[in-house]
Amino acid sequence: MEWEAIKNRLDALLANGKHSEIRGAMMMLNVVDIAQYMETLERDKLLHVFRILPKDISSDVFTYMEPEQKQLLIESIGDQEICALIDDMFLDDAVDFLEELPASVVKRVLQSAPVEKRNLINQFLRYPEYSAGSIMTIEYLEFHEGDTVRDAMNIIKKVGLDKETIYTLYIIDKERRLLGTLALRRMILADEDAVLSDMMTTNPISVYTTDDQEKVADTVRRYDVMALPVVDKENRLVGIITADDVMDVIEEENTEDFEKMAGLMPSEEEYLKTSPFRLALNRIPWLLIMAAVALFTGMIIKSFEDVLATSIVLTSCIPMLMNTGGNCGSQASTLIIRGIALGEIEFRDLFRALWKEFRVGAMVGAVLAVFTFLLVTFIYGAAPAEAFVVALALYATVLIAKALGCTLPLLARKVGFDPALMASPLITTLVDATSLTIYFIIATAILKIAL
Repeated sequence: MEWEAIKNRLDALLANGKHSEIRGAMMMLNVVDIAQYMETLERDKLLHVFRILPKDISSDVFTYMEPEQKQLLIESIGDQEICALIDDMFLDDAVDFLEELPASVVKRVLQSAPVEKRNLINQFLRYPEYSAGSIMTIEYLEFHEGDTVRDAMNIIKKVGLDKETIYTLYIIDKERRLLGTLALRRMILADEDAVLSDMMTTNPISVYTTDDQEKVADTVRRYDVMALPVVDKENRLVGIITADDVMDVIEEENTEDFEKMAGLMPSEEEYLKTSPFRLALNRIPWLLIMAAVALFTGMIIKSFEDVLATSIVLTSCIPMLMNTGGNCGSQASTLIIRGIALGEIEFRDLFRALWKEFRVGAMVGAVLAVFTFLLVTFIYGAAPAEAFVVALALYATVLIAKALGCTLPLLARKVGFDPALMASPLITTLVDATSLTIYFIIATAILKIAL
């Protein structure tokens, strides 16, 4: 059944007050779909439907709801309901939820939460934002080096339902130092008297609580793991990060990179939920910087006005030269930035990347130069010398644009800046100024025009 039909049926049941039927219909849906439906409801209906849901389902649905709906519910329900809701949520989901709320609402939620969970939440909230500690969970299975398969199975049966994942077991010593990991599948197939530490994988891949979440995502992608242990500076196990949280991190980082590459200040809110004032503030800084650089480009044109006055062809080819150079620079920078993000390119690869882009630029530039020479000669009716100036300048521009697009992101990464900052339109603006300077120098030299 299509989503629109499902929504219409649920709306009809709700309008007719058929509570038991709407409860049964919603129980047939995934919790993500239930949360999506609740986004369409007004405040009074939202609270009504949420209370219809079974208690063991409502906390899962709450996790997938939008921050605005979460806040509406928290403001509408009693302290006892808040206590039960927070108690049923996984710790990392509860922390993520609280980070999205105003301080006054957070205070009420924490006051209503069970004491033990409140202390854990406060501990998590003290980790640096966007760090591994801020996104980890403590709902995992840990065992000691002397435990057997029989011991582990008894523990899993007892507490497994309350854990976020049971597919990986973590083996620790008496000081809680992480010794190794063991896949659930391997343990199940082993003899009941087998010792876990004899089967575990030693030297497990892990991250520190203070590591940036982008490093966490890179580690999960590189080693292809479903969950990643988080340790402190003494290598003591304090939590794990699961694949679903890593997917959220990857989405956030990719969105941030796209915004920076477009010359925007990163925004944490969805586009349609962001105010026009905030959108304007996010765009103004880079626009001011690029406007200033563009004025410098205009000064270059003005300083060579004598050259332009003698040839209409040279003037008419300026937009083509600038656009081609900007496009070539953007192509190179996009590939380099993506390579950096995937861990395929490091600063030590700078000269290898430069050599590769030089060869690419030589081939691309040759084709464009020949095409431009013929176009300017036969379409514009320009003299061969003028056409040669444009073609040669274009060839040089392509080479320089490729070099800038390759070098600037790697240099930015080296000095600690985000490589995405060195993408279009910044590179485009820099290439514009460079290409015009080359253009007029070549024109002056070949056409023998005195300034």
